[in-house]
Amino acid sequence: MPSQEREKFASRLGFIMVSAGCAVGLGNVWKFPYLCGQYGGAAFILIYLLCLALIATPILICELSVGRASPKSSAKSFNILEPPKTKWHIASFMCIAGTYLLMAFYTGVCGWMLYYFFKYLIGGFAALTTPQEISDTFTGMLGSPGAMIGSTVIVIIAAFSICALGVQKGVEKITKYMMCALFLILGILAVNSVLLPNADKGLEFYLVPNFDAIAAHGIGNVLFAAMSQAFFTLSIGIGAMAMFGSYLDKSRSLTGEAITISCLDTLVAIIAGLIIIPACFSFNINPETGPSLIFITMPNVFRQMTGGQIWGALFFLFLLFAALSTVVAVFENIVAYAIELFGFSRKKAIIINLIALIVLSMPCILGFNVLSGFEPLGTGSNILDLEDFLVTNNLLPIGALIYLMFCTHKNGWGWNNFLAETDSGTGMKFPVRLRFLMQYILPFLIVIIYIKGYYDKFSSSGTVYLIIWLSVALIFLGFVGYCAFYKARSEREP
Repeated sequence: MPSQEREKFASRLGFIMVSAGCAVGLGNVWKFPYLCGQYGGAAFILIYLLCLALIATPILICELSVGRASPKSSAKSFNILEPPKTKWHIASFMCIAGTYLLMAFYTGVCGWMLYYFFKYLIGGFAALTTPQEISDTFTGMLGSPGAMIGSTVIVIIAAFSICALGVQKGVEKITKYMMCALFLILGILAVNSVLLPNADKGLEFYLVPNFDAIAAHGIGNVLFAAMSQAFFTLSIGIGAMAMFGSYLDKSRSLTGEAITISCLDTLVAIIAGLIIIPACFSFNINPETGPSLIFITMPNVFRQMTGGQIWGALFFLFLLFAALSTVVAVFENIVAYAIELFGFSRKKAIIINLIALIVLSMPCILGFNVLSGFEPLGTGSNILDLEDFLVTNNLLPIGALIYLMFCTHKNGWGWNNFLAETDSGTGMKFPVRLRFLMQYILPFLIVIIYIKGYYDKFSSSGTVYLIIWLSVALIFLGFVGYCAFYKARSEREP
């Protein structure tokens, strides 16, 4: 195979912006503000930040350290770092599958943002005067295979075109511009929202600690919600962050870099709440509406707002940048897989994967129209729900568990190697006192999140669904654990 010269990030800022761009996604925009308002405002934020610091960030550091020490993507990093005759490299296949499966539906969702942005840009919402018309617009988009395919293909081509320019000139440079624009738009939208009439009621709902809400929902449920959000917000578990660690030099230690990425991700989530919650309260619209908050609730807000077309276009441009930065970052992982596993040139890897991702995105797109009768997770579900469930509820937590165990246990890469790599360079050193937390407490919490996620998903669908899917989950978890942690016997001499 031809050797491929591996690029590095040109700057520390580039690494941070690309990594933060991968972490920042749509969950920051609607889910965090909703959870924050529902579970006690600022009190929930404090619990969330604690979970982010003690659960998500240490696992992020594990991924970054594995990537930088290799230095390879998750397709090869385990092979290079694992002890002889161990089976940790089996996790590579799960990381690869998770990356493709994530993009199979996330590119389509990014296409929705593109569709809405252009619709606002050309004044497509100007003639809509009722909430029902706005709701029908979203339903109509989902029901149109042509619109969905067109917007998704544009997103895929645009993202791979950025990757085609290389790590420094493409992924790093353009993502920096997108993230800077994202923060600029965030600031403009937030200032506009907090200056709206009655915005103070929304700020109170969002930012004032409400311990009665915590008591009403139960501290256990609030803690679990904060823990789950902190865990999933950084997209750890499928090797995406390990990829960026592999492009990083050893001049800086990884603890401070991981904290910076976590802080930027959280900042986007908090500012998104400052945009959405005050605006909803200003126009007497319920902000606790889940995913429809983006495509139905917020357009209803913009419909009543002076200059709503401009604010709507800016809002969906912000969402487009948030989603597209994630797509570009994950596509870079996919390109690296083809280069490392098959020795492809970057151009060949991009052409093959561009075609593959267009094909893989079709089931999710058609699941809202042509294949809408297929309900894999029970009544009302669709193919996107299935793909999201496989990634979010399965591959992310299991992958995070593997990275955690690989970095902290002696039959894996091991604590000493992890610590030496993490602390290499100037900057903050990793707290050694967290070893017990990472070796024993965090794995237990991840398993709890995993099982509780299954219960929440299927408890309302009936006992049969819950038992079937939970059984599959436990079998899968046991199989992956066996493959990842099994130490092979010494091979006999021939």
